[in-house]
Amino acid sequence: MDKFRMIFQFLQSNQESFMNGICGIMALASTQIYSAFDFNCPCLPHYNLAYGLGILLVPPFILFLLGFVLNNNISMLAEEWRRPQGQRGKDPAVLRYMFCSMAQRAMIAPVVWVSVTLLDGKCITCAFCTSVPVEILGNASHPSLSQGDMKRVLARIPCKEIYDGQELIANEVAIRYLRCISQALGWCFVLLMTMLAFLVRSLRPCFTQAAFLKSRYWSHYIDIERKLFDETCTEHARSFAKVCIQQFFEGMSTDLVAAHCHLPRKAPEDAGEATEKLLGITDWDTMNMALKSWHRCKPPLHLHTPALPSGNGWAGEGQPPVHRSVPQREMAAYYSWV
Repeated sequence: MDKFRMIFQFLQSNQESFMNGICGIMALASTQIYSAFDFNCPCLPHYNLAYGLGILLVPPFILFLLGFVLNNNISMLAEEWRRPQGQRGKDPAVLRYMFCSMAQRAMIAPVVWVSVTLLDGKCITCAFCTSVPVEILGNASHPSLSQGDMKRVLARIPCKEIYDGQELIANEVAIRYLRCISQALGWCFVLLMTMLAFLVRSLRPCFTQAAFLKSRYWSHYIDIERKLFDETCTEHARSFAKVCIQQFFEGMSTDLVAAHCHLPRKAPEDAGEATEKLLGITDWDTMNMALKSWHRCKPPLHLHTPALPSGNGWAGEGQPPVHRSVPQREMAAYYSWV
């Protein structure tokens, strides 16, 4: 349990670790789904190809979309892409980095599915069983078989219980031939994906390291800013609700006082603290206007320290900085006469 707790804490440490964990779980889930999937080839000439390629390509597309759906940054990317220009410009490099980062993570589960499917070989065997070279592996001069009948017999190769073409080509020979081709394609696909990931990871910092760091930093900033804004809005809503409830009960207390009921007095500190957290926004329309203003014109990313007022105006205008005098140490020496 301690190991699982440590892994869970690591996944919750930041957004990237969390999404990497989600993609790893989806990759493991894809292998479990394939192992639990009951593969049944239709063994018909016109349906084998559609069924085999469908099992090979349709689930990876669904897993790819699920990778985007489970990614929390997809809504942030759409919001940043569709928001008005306002007081803050939109950097296309940051948007491209966010999209590429999500696409790379969403591709993990589909790549695992395609790799496992090709290495298993059932889909390729079902899809291309009618393309087995009978003249090389079997008896192409088998009598009383037309081209259509031969395709119908070859389409039953994945179904051993109904296959009746042992005189044409042995079932084990055809399955082994197609499975070898499928496994060769699977290992080539795994090698290609590994080399592509290696090139992206190793060569990208050699050419665009500065742009990569800039895009990564500002994408993290957008994520953190959104979280802090949500936390601030949640805290404001809690304080707003607390003040509204207190004012409601204070208004209702007048009827109870008229009925000669003695009410315990609430400490005014709680109401004062809640009012301070409202930051002056104490109206429905004002809060809606603040939310719309945040979406339409976000403040520019330029921090400045406000000037301090002084007796002659604002401090710091044309005046040299004043350094406080450091107190000097006083040392006392004691002499003794022996």
